[in-house]
Amino acid sequence: MNLFDVYPLNDIEIVKALGSTVWDAEGQEYLDLYGGHAVISIGHTHPHYVKRLTDQLAKVGFYSNSVKIPLQTELAEKLGKVSGKTDYQLFLCNSGAEANENALKMASFYNGRKKVIAFKGAFHGRTSLAVSATDNPKIIAPVNQTENVVFLPFNDEEALKQAFADFGNEISSVIIEGIQGVGGIREASVPFLQLIRSLCDTYNAVYIADSVQCGYGRTGHFYSHDYAGVNADVYTMAKGMGNGFPIAGISIAPKFKPWHYMLGTTFGGNHLACAAGMAVLEVMEEDNLMQNAAEVGAYLIAELKQFKEVKEVRGRGLMIGIELPEELNQVKKNLLFKQHIFTGEAKPNVIRLLPALNLTKAHADHFLEHFKIALQG
Repeated sequence: MNLFDVYPLNDIEIVKALGSTVWDAEGQEYLDLYGGHAVISIGHTHPHYVKRLTDQLAKVGFYSNSVKIPLQTELAEKLGKVSGKTDYQLFLCNSGAEANENALKMASFYNGRKKVIAFKGAFHGRTSLAVSATDNPKIIAPVNQTENVVFLPFNDEEALKQAFADFGNEISSVIIEGIQGVGGIREASVPFLQLIRSLCDTYNAVYIADSVQCGYGRTGHFYSHDYAGVNADVYTMAKGMGNGFPIAGISIAPKFKPWHYMLGTTFGGNHLACAAGMAVLEVMEEDNLMQNAAEVGAYLIAELKQFKEVKEVRGRGLMIGIELPEELNQVKKNLLFKQHIFTGEAKPNVIRLLPALNLTKAHADHFLEHFKIALQG
């Protein structure tokens, strides 16, 4: 049997990882500023994380949600404390797409409506509802096509007001990334997020804050949307939540009342996943990683803005987009294969930085030095 060939692969095999450093099979060392799509939040093979998982595995690795799992309660309490949403409720699942899927479904249960407002440039996942709300027709199969999702221009307040005027009480939810990742590291404005909150309140629609990539402390706030000073009804999270172990969740406002079998999952919230989730939050809290992300990110952004070759630097904390002119479209490859630094990309010609939240200033300086070289070819 062959692998189903859906991923364009770099010819690199990673065999060892520690902190923000990885090594390939040839012994070459790389600085990791991408963390596998923003997944590595506390650094590769963090000793506390490894111990938490191995200790748990020695006891019980898995049982289903048909029994009490105290680790789930511990994780919910810790997540409420670190995020500042102590009165919210937690549903655990497995991936960002599944988190967004459940959030959209729960919103529809809540108000009995079908229509969803999403935005140009959005990426919410590849499951049925999530991909329907994703602005990429190429990955939306015919079976996923629906007239229930309306795409509006990002940060366009007038378009949003008009949509609510047009559809009124048909709107079930509004789903938005605080900072679009795949869309090019574009930040939702404070007035725009505040308007979403106001309109959802007026029409009893549900404000879903997709924090899958931009959340979990990456921006210096636990959920990036929090810089707008208003609460969402539902926050979705995944990537950085387990530092590589598959775990996701939705944080749900107290006004939503659950009923048995409303949502469900086999693997979500299993013992190992919760151990991974607890380890991440413990390290984030103990080492003040949100503050570190804000400080090192601000330093990187300020320094990157000094490069004359760079068209624009966008983002917040350690979620950074570096937009380059088309003639410099080889810089990401130069960084990887010549300077041995992992970064990501987004369109148009944007290099994405999504490193671990404990990235040091020394790491940042190393990148800046080698970025300068990569710009020259």
